[in-house]
Amino acid sequence: MTDYDDNFNISANVRDKLTNKHNVQINEICQCFCNREKGFLRDSREEHQSNPPTQWFVAETNNGRRLKIIFIAEDDNTITIKSAYEATDDVTRIYEKYAIKI
Repeated sequence: MTDYDDNFNISANVRDKLTNKHNVQINEICQCFCNREKGFLRDSREEHQSNPPTQWFVAETNNGRRLKIIFIAEDDNTITIKSAYEATDDVTRIYEKYAIKI
């Protein structure tokens, strides 16, 4: 466990995927939330619909690694992480085009 574990709800399956498939650490997710410069976008794809809605954003870690963070903001202010991985150029382009600067 790290100091960042209290900030997010992350299932064991997602935690395993983050670590073993995407090589993303929990502290990198926290850094991306802190470093983001634009708002969140909603995932409108049918297979990713949820209530509350699935949202995502692209931001850099403190080391300049650009990640796409996918999450659900629960009604109780809990952030449930669904996934996080290196953002492709296409994903970054979409985010830069549609997200509003904060």
